[in-house]
Amino acid sequence: MCKNIYNAAPLPFMGQKRRFIKDFKNVLKQIDDITTIVDLFGGSGILSHVAKCERPDLRVVYNDYDFYCKRLDNVAVTNEILSVVRSLVANVPKGKKIPNEIRYCILDLVRQYEIAGFVDYITLSSSLLFSGKYATNYDELSKHTMYNVMRRADYDVDGYLDGLEIAHCDYRELFPRFPNKEKTLFLIDPPYLSTEVGSYLCYWKLSDYLDVLKLLQGTRFIYFTSSKSQIVELCNWLSENGDLCKILKGTALFTQENVINYNAGFTDMMLVKV
Repeated sequence: MCKNIYNAAPLPFMGQKRRFIKDFKNVLKQIDDITTIVDLFGGSGILSHVAKCERPDLRVVYNDYDFYCKRLDNVAVTNEILSVVRSLVANVPKGKKIPNEIRYCILDLVRQYEIAGFVDYITLSSSLLFSGKYATNYDELSKHTMYNVMRRADYDVDGYLDGLEIAHCDYRELFPRFPNKEKTLFLIDPPYLSTEVGSYLCYWKLSDYLDVLKLLQGTRFIYFTSSKSQIVELCNWLSENGDLCKILKGTALFTQENVINYNAGFTDMMLVKV
């Protein structure tokens, strides 16, 4: 049994699937003839965490390609930095721009911690930059205007990875390690096309995205995508690979609407074939 049950990743991560957690749990409850769940694109690990909490009887493999684990391991340092930053911005109104003299102090603080060993820039970004903006290194952070959007409480990651097997490799290396496709459920959540992927450690082209589809043949999977995918180019590619057109036949579709602003948005999708 999980020590703590999280419905969202404990540290900020772009592209979390927390809106799908309820549907995801319902699907897991309906599957009674698998032994293993493999999260090929583990991201923040929230799907792996939920899978293990919901199905402790199963082997769950979390592929941490983005090294989210390193951020979790250093959460005490992150909390320490944020504690100092809170004191620096104590007199700055919530949501307001941080004056340059305080901003320079914050940057000096961050530089000191970077020299000492580790800085979680993505988590710091969520307290210093407006929603949707991330810095992944000192140079990027130094170029941003900062705002007081500080998180008031420390981050708690206790028990988040309990019971998981953790890998750190390319999905193409991990996939062949599980040849028993009848007893394995694959979670497939690659970086989306035509969406911001600035916090990922890699850049995804359409060909990379399409290569993932080849893995779905003959597998049991839960696959995440978005209405922002380049569907015309996708269809052209599928027309040259006829057998792959049948991959999504018979899948169940779950959707979640994402609003960007008053006149723009897109739909996240979870496709299930088990």
